[in-house]
Amino acid sequence: MSSIKQFQVTFDCAEPERVARFWCEVLGYVVPQPPAGFATWDDFDSSLPPERQGSGFACVDPSGVGPRLYFQRVPEGKVAKNRLHLDVRVGAGLVGEERLATLEAECARLVALGAVRVRLLLADDHNESCLVMQDIEGNEFCLD
Repeated sequence: MSSIKQFQVTFDCAEPERVARFWCEVLGYVVPQPPAGFATWDDFDSSLPPERQGSGFACVDPSGVGPRLYFQRVPEGKVAKNRLHLDVRVGAGLVGEERLATLEAECARLVALGAVRVRLLLADDHNESCLVMQDIEGNEFCLD
């Protein structure tokens, strides 16, 4: 049995480039280089048939460690809770007030980018505190 070496996380969305650029800011990711033969992504996009233009966009971890994120345009809007979400690990190893302060500071940064704060889940016997948020198209994620 072979092991999987890489994976990509794909988001369905209405505006792929806008959502991808939001997540670049959240995670410190970057837009990859355009395909060979194209100076820019706009050049590549304009070479596609009209119905495919603007239909996808990606961002990558500049260190090469994290997964590639791909954003694909879909016709329907988001209507239900995500079955999968990202945990943005800004408070790993922190507890109590120090963890809450770190989560709140990152929340404020992301709200300024267009994210929405949904609710704070306080620590219990099994889990540390985390903040539930939504990205610019309403996809849930957690600051953990």
